[in-house]
Amino acid sequence: MGKKVSRRMQALLAKIEDRDYAPLDALALLKETATAKFPEAAEAHIRLGIDPKYSDQQLRTTVALPKGTGNEVRVAVIARGEKVTEATNAGADIVGSEELIDEIQKGMMDFDKLIATPDVMPQVAKLGKLLGPRGLMPSPKGGTVTFDLVSAISEFKAGKLEFRADRTGIVHVMFGKVTFAPDDLLINLKALQETIDRNRPSGAKGRYWRSMYVASTMGPSIRIDINALRDLKMNET
Repeated sequence: MGKKVSRRMQALLAKIEDRDYAPLDALALLKETATAKFPEAAEAHIRLGIDPKYSDQQLRTTVALPKGTGNEVRVAVIARGEKVTEATNAGADIVGSEELIDEIQKGMMDFDKLIATPDVMPQVAKLGKLLGPRGLMPSPKGGTVTFDLVSAISEFKAGKLEFRADRTGIVHVMFGKVTFAPDDLLINLKALQETIDRNRPSGAKGRYWRSMYVASTMGPSIRIDINALRDLKMNET
């Protein structure tokens, strides 16, 4: 049985044409179709011409959103010695060593991002089953295994996100809130596009960009003209 479409969604779907929208028009429409009773996220769903089951066609990286995410990011740090003090001074919300690993093992997950120094990773590894499914396991590719705690903490608090292509080659990324101005959403979306282009896997064959849709959390999908976004020069807008 097909899922029943609510009256609210039917009215929103009627506003969207089956065509590629210019990036700024799509983001204005995204704001217009975000009618839920809470501040929705702006999401991008991008289908790429990659098959992540091959190691040279995987995409996992980070993007620094210039206008931030609109979310307060709670950062936890696992470190040792003077790095504990450094993390506290840099504004981390939760800091600890072995005792923090024990707390997480017991189910404490009161954070959005976990950063670890390389020297504690052998101990952090045992948290893999807990952290992995939640996307919280520290990784060098994700910028969350580092001795440079000051930079890592400030970047993630300012709007740096980790993302990856799922097993079907689709990237799902939140790139702001619907309360942002369309111009600010566009700046973040452009940063995401440039990051995906810059990190094109070496094994990607044929057409890299297949489709890009944007949507609010509870809103309908709007198809974006990918070439128009890629050709856009932000300093000219």
